[in-house]
Amino acid sequence: MERLAIYPGTFDPFTNGHLDIVIRSTRLFDRLIIAIATNPKKTPLFSVEERKSLILSSTSHIDNIIVDSFEGLIVEYAQAKQSSVIIRGLRAVSDFEYELQMALINRRLNQNVDTIFKMPSEEYSFITSTAVKEIASLGGCVDALVPPPVKAALLKKFGAVSKI
Repeated sequence: MERLAIYPGTFDPFTNGHLDIVIRSTRLFDRLIIAIATNPKKTPLFSVEERKSLILSSTSHIDNIIVDSFEGLIVEYAQAKQSSVIIRGLRAVSDFEYELQMALINRRLNQNVDTIFKMPSEEYSFITSTAVKEIASLGGCVDALVPPPVKAALLKKFGAVSKI
């Protein structure tokens, strides 16, 4: 039986921390779906299609991934995809409280879906998509924070600022 996991998130934009979690998760599962969540509470910089393209470009060297998008509850999406595992990244203790609450809610909604928490490698533990967008918008260097396709897309969105 194929081991399939889902790594959901808004990925706006996809960072090196996300990529690190993806790479390490693909070692544990036969296939990994990177599921782009459409969250009505957020106003994304990149459209779902742009995010999908950026993730595909950033992960082209990885064979066992699928990039998809979803609306609604992640446990319903997981059930529809016949997956019993959700991967969530934890950067710091502050992430843990929120992620634990979400994992417990998801378990209440569907006891057949488990959440696995993965910490990014130390060099990526401070990266957030919000910080990346702010740094890029102010012309800061994001080379160590995002894959090259994402850097190019940020340059396009914010204009070719010399330091980025």
